[in-house]
Amino acid sequence: MINKKAQMEMSIGTIVTIVLLVTLLVLGIILIQNIFKVAKGTVNLTEKQINDQIGKMFSTEDIELVIYPETRFIQIKQGSSDGIAVGIKNLGGDEDEYSYTTRAEIGKDCPSTFTEQKALDLIVIGETRDKIVLSSGIYTSKTIDFKVPSSGVPLCTVEYTIALSSKSGKKFEDYFKLEIKAK
Repeated sequence: MINKKAQMEMSIGTIVTIVLLVTLLVLGIILIQNIFKVAKGTVNLTEKQINDQIGKMFSTEDIELVIYPETRFIQIKQGSSDGIAVGIKNLGGDEDEYSYTTRAEIGKDCPSTFTEQKALDLIVIGETRDKIVLSSGIYTSKTIDFKVPSSGVPLCTVEYTIALSSKSGKKFEDYFKLEIKAK
């Protein structure tokens, strides 16, 4: 009788432990998913949401160029599209005109046949922008949109540099990384 009672208590204790472990596992998975949602690009955001995010970034730093997502890292699967947002703020005292160009640096994990021009060809909108006129203290955001073909593009990482310049002679650079993933 004592053995049956001990077995029953041990079974209940095991079941409770399993339920608690499964609950913690589910909570951990939800937490990880929420963390990675932050690192998502701009494809699912409206223009207002992008401007809000850029505005938050400018409110915490006194700089003229920011990139969203803040992680400066996006992953795009073959056959998919995504993008990043470039925020530009005029910290000068007068109105100024800005422009930017994008350069690509091929990662070491890319084959030698994947050239800088092929990496730039993944950009469908926003590789260069001119005549962005901003009054003092005003910011704007522009997107750089990518489309990765479903075949013919290697699975590798490319670092893009955005070179921003203004008519008043200011020059800034920032970067982000794009990782091309399998379908």
